[in-house]
Amino acid sequence: MATNTVIDARGLRKEFTVYKKVGRLKRERSIVAAVDGVDVRVERGEMIGYIGPNGAGKSTTLKMMTGILVPTDGRLTVCGMEPVANRRHLTRRLGVVFGQRSALWWDLPLRESFSLLRHVFAVDAVEHARRLDRCRALLDLDEFLDTPVRQLSLGQRMRGELTAALLHGPSLLFLDEPTIGLDVVSKQAVRSFLAELGATGDVTIVLTTHDLADIERLCERLVVIDHGRVVHDGGLDALHRRYGSQRTVVADLATEPTGPVLVGGLTGVVDAADPRRLSFALPDGGLSAGALVAQLAQSVELHDVAIVEPDIDDVIAKLYNGATG
Repeated sequence: MATNTVIDARGLRKEFTVYKKVGRLKRERSIVAAVDGVDVRVERGEMIGYIGPNGAGKSTTLKMMTGILVPTDGRLTVCGMEPVANRRHLTRRLGVVFGQRSALWWDLPLRESFSLLRHVFAVDAVEHARRLDRCRALLDLDEFLDTPVRQLSLGQRMRGELTAALLHGPSLLFLDEPTIGLDVVSKQAVRSFLAELGATGDVTIVLTTHDLADIERLCERLVVIDHGRVVHDGGLDALHRRYGSQRTVVADLATEPTGPVLVGGLTGVVDAADPRRLSFALPDGGLSAGALVAQLAQSVELHDVAIVEPDIDDVIAKLYNGATG
C-alpha cells in the first residue's frame, strides 16, 4: 500500500555500553542512551532541519536511519523499509552528504567520479546525463569538471558532493553540515540549489547543521533534539512564540521627535546613537508590523523602516538551556 511517509520513527532508542575507570585497576560499566525515545515522522517532499548541540544524538539518529547502526529499541522505517535489514536496497533510495565522508575519487577529475557513480548505481545513461546537466547549470560545475577532486576548493568539492548524491535519483537526501567552512559565495550557491531542489518536492531532505542561517532560509519545519530526546518539532514561528522572542520594527524618522512616540499601545525606544531612530518590539498576537507602520506614518514623517526578525541563535540557546520563555 502506497504511503507518503518517508521516515517513521517510533520510540527510537540507541544504547551504548560505556566503561569508566574506577580506582587504579577497576572499570565501572554503564549503559548510556544516545537516543532516548525519538518519535519523528517525515512526509514525502518535506525539507526539515534536524539540529541539536554536540552529543545530543543527531549523528546516532542519522546512522540508524541510513542502516549503519542497529536500534536498541523502537520502530523505524525509511522509504518503507527497515534500514539495517534492507541496507543494500535502501542505499539506492538515499543520497548522503556527510562532511567526514566523500563519494568522490580523490585523484580523478570530477567528471570521471560522476561517470563511475553512474556505473556503481547502474543508472540509465540518459537519466544520468539529464540530472548532471541540471546540477551543472544550478551549481556552476563546468569550470572545474575536469579538475582532480584533490585540487578543488572546499566550496567546489561540496558542490561536487551534492551532485554525486543526486545522480542516482534518490528519494531521500541526508545533508550533514553542507555549508560548513564555505565562503559567502559558495554558501549562497549551495543554499540556492537546495532551495530549488526542495521546491520541486521530488526529494525529501533532512538537513543537519550548526549554521542556523541554513535552517532559516531552507526549512519550514525544525526538529530539535537534546539529550537524545526531541524537544521541539514544528515551525520556526512556533519556536519563537514558545520562547518569547519578538520581531522588531525599526523606524528612522525624518526629524528628531519632541517627546515619546506612542503607537497602538507601544512606545518607541530611542536609539542612544541616533535620536531619530525608534524601535518597537511587537508582542505575539498583538499589532502587526504593517499596522504599526501604517499608524506610525500618520503621526510622524518616516525616512526609512526595517523589520528585524528575532535572532534564531538566541532562541535555540534558550531552548538548549531549558528556558521556558
